[in-house]
Amino acid sequence: MLLIGLTGPSGSGKSRVAEIFSHFGLPILNADEIYHQLLIPPSPCLEALVSRFGAGILTAAGTLNRRVLADIVFSDPASLADLNEISHRYVMEEIVRRTELLRREETRAAVLDAPQLFEAGANRMCGVVVSVLADKNLRLERILQRDGIDRDAAMRRISAQKSDEFFRTHSDYVIENNHTPEHIIPEVRKILTETGVLAR
Repeated sequence: MLLIGLTGPSGSGKSRVAEIFSHFGLPILNADEIYHQLLIPPSPCLEALVSRFGAGILTAAGTLNRRVLADIVFSDPASLADLNEISHRYVMEEIVRRTELLRREETRAAVLDAPQLFEAGANRMCGVVVSVLADKNLRLERILQRDGIDRDAAMRRISAQKSDEFFRTHSDYVIENNHTPEHIIPEVRKILTETGVLAR
């Protein structure tokens, strides 16, 4: 099975590109969704986060307050590194499990949609890596609309991520997502054709 790693900085529009891959019949493993599922109490992952960051990251209902945790980690590189170390361990275990299930079902190709693909070492599982990039100002506006945070918080999030040059250097394909989804469809089709997933 060909596992296609899909990554890129926040606000680049990875979810939209993943949706286009799914329209070509590829199953999508969404690392963010897996992470959120793993945080539903009772949760060893959540317990590990509380052990590191304190009970202040919990809501009154005992679930993770993502806004509070984000404020902590995106202003402190050491805290962000600790968050990644904890979350990646649990998420990668589940990704490996789901990938093996797809292999047993003889799935021809699948997409791993993972913003932290390189940080988690998940790129080593992938036969192909596709990075989605976009103009920084456009990314900023997308983050503001999507997450409901202020501009300073959005800029801290952008600054904490890898550079566009890193993604270009470490990817097999780069999709520039500055336009409408219609512009992306031919690029996805090209990737799937060149990798043999679609017939030429």
